[in-house]
Amino acid sequence: MQRRDFIQLSGLGVGSLLAAGVPVLGNSVSAEYLLEASGRGVGIDTAAKKRLADIALNAAKSKGATYTDVRIGRYLQQFVFTRENRVQNISNAESFGVGIRVIANGTWGFSATSNVTPDGIAKCAETAVAIAKANAKLQAEPVQLAPQKGVGEVVWKTPIKKNAFEIPVQQKIDLLMNVNGEAMKNGAAFVTSNLFFVNEQKYFASTDGSYIDQDVHRIWPTFTVSAVDRAVGKFKTRDALSSPMGMGYEYLDGLASEKIKAPNGLVGYRNSYDMLEDAILAAKQAKEKLTAKTVQPGKYDLVLDPNHLGLTIHESVGHPTELDRVLGYEANYAGTSFATLDKWKTKSFNYGSKLVNIVADKTQPFTLGTVGYDDEGVPCKQWDLIKDGILVNYQAIRDQVAILGEKESNGCCYADNWDSVQFQRMPNVSLKAGTEKRSVSDMIKGVDKGIYIIGRGSYSIDQQRYNFQFGGQLFYEIKNGEIVGMLDDVAYQSNTQEFWNSCSQLCDQDDYRTFGSFFDGKGQPSQVSAVSHGCPTTRFNGVNVINTGRKI
Repeated sequence: MQRRDFIQLSGLGVGSLLAAGVPVLGNSVSAEYLLEASGRGVGIDTAAKKRLADIALNAAKSKGATYTDVRIGRYLQQFVFTRENRVQNISNAESFGVGIRVIANGTWGFSATSNVTPDGIAKCAETAVAIAKANAKLQAEPVQLAPQKGVGEVVWKTPIKKNAFEIPVQQKIDLLMNVNGEAMKNGAAFVTSNLFFVNEQKYFASTDGSYIDQDVHRIWPTFTVSAVDRAVGKFKTRDALSSPMGMGYEYLDGLASEKIKAPNGLVGYRNSYDMLEDAILAAKQAKEKLTAKTVQPGKYDLVLDPNHLGLTIHESVGHPTELDRVLGYEANYAGTSFATLDKWKTKSFNYGSKLVNIVADKTQPFTLGTVGYDDEGVPCKQWDLIKDGILVNYQAIRDQVAILGEKESNGCCYADNWDSVQFQRMPNVSLKAGTEKRSVSDMIKGVDKGIYIIGRGSYSIDQQRYNFQFGGQLFYEIKNGEIVGMLDDVAYQSNTQEFWNSCSQLCDQDDYRTFGSFFDGKGQPSQVSAVSHGCPTTRFNGVNVINTGRKI
C-alpha cells in the first residue's frame, strides 16, 4: 500500500460493510487491490503518535479534565469467504482515528475523531471535556477511579511468526479451494470455508504517565460441510473444530504444529490447525451423521471435549462473572447475572464442585484475549474467579473495583475500535486442568452410560445466565467404558450451579486446549471482542439429555 493510498483510506473515516453476514468496520477494498497489496499498510511512527497523544492530554487538562486517556488506533481486517469451487467475497477493512476519554467534574466524557491532526485532536479533547461537564449535572456520585501507576513508554506485540496480512490473498484462496475440494471428494454435498484475520495497532497514553504501543494479531479459519441423503431429503452438517487464536499465519502452516489424538480417530488441535485434514474428517463424519442413531432421553454422564466445553464456560461462567452484569448496569444485551454480590460476599457459594477452578487470564500465550495492557493502560494478569468450587471474584475495571472493596483493576477493559468507548469486557476465562494423570481414553473407560460430545452447536441460556441448553457437533454413545457408535439429536439441559457441581473428573494438562469466540457481542451501541476459553476434557455426572429430533 502506498502512502497516498493509506492517507486516502484513513481519511474516509469509518463506514460499515456486511460481508456474508459478519459485521466489519472500515471500508471495502476490491479483490484486485487485495491481490496486489495483500492487505498490507503503513503505520504511524511511534514518536509521532506520542506527540499527538500529548496534544490531547494537554488540551483536555487545559479545559478542566482531572484525568485523560487517548487511544490512537489503526484497525485492519481481512476476511475471505468461499463456497465449493468459487470465491464468494473478499473484504479488506481499514479504520484509523483517535478516541479520547476524560474525567471532569467527577464524570466521564468521551469523544472520537478521524481527523488525526493536531487541531482535530485538540478539538476532540475539548469536546470530551464539554461532554463530561454536561454529564456531571446528572451524576449522583463522582467516578472512583482505581489508581494506576504509569508504565512509561513500552511496546507489546503478539509474538507471531508470520504476519497473515503479508501472505498473498491467492495463497489463502488456494488453501480454501483445497479444503472445499477435499471435503467434496469425501462425501460433502456443500461446503463453505472462511478465513478471518484481524490486526489492531493501538497506541494508548494517559495522564498517569503511560505511553503504550501494542500490535495485536488474531486469526480464525473455519468451515461448514453438509452431507445430503437425497432419497429421504435429509442433511447433516459438521463445522470446523478449529479455535480462533492470537497468532499469525503459522497457525495454518504447521510451524507451530501440535496435535492431540483423541478417541475414535478424532484430532484435537493446540497452537496449530490442519484445516485440510479436519475438512476431510468433517465430510466423512457429516455423512455418518445421516445414519446415526437418535438419542434416548435420560440422565447421562457427559464427557465434554474442550472445543465444546469452551462455549459452556463462556456462557455460564464468563458472562455471569462480568461485574457490570452482576450490578445490572448491563442488561439489554444478553441479560444480567444470577451470581449476585450477596452470593460472593458469603465466600461460601458453591458455584461448582471442589474440582472446579476457573481463572480469568489475559496473559496466556496464543489466546484471543491476551495483550500486554488493557485499554486503560493496566498491565494484564491472571486472577481467580472460582476457586475449589467457590465464587471468589468477578471481572472488574478501574471505575468498578471500589464496589468490591479493592484498589486495583483486573485489567480487562477493551474497546473494539478507536471510536468506541472502552468498557469491561470478558478476559480469557478458563477451567484449570486436573492434577492427576488422566487421558480422554482413561476417562471414557470409567463411564458406564454416557455421551462424548465434541464441538459447539446451538445453545440457549436465560437472561440471568442460569438455566441453559447446549447442543454440539458430534455425539458418541459410551457404554460400559467404550464408545459404541455415533448418536444424533442430542442436547443437554441444566442450570449453571447444578451443572458445575456435577463436575467429577478432569483430564490433565496434556489434554488442555482452547476454544474461542471471535465476535462476542456486548453493550449499547454494541461492540465485539475476541476471547478464548481453555480447559481439558471434563466429565459431568447425571446430566439431563433431551432428544431434539422429531422422532425417537
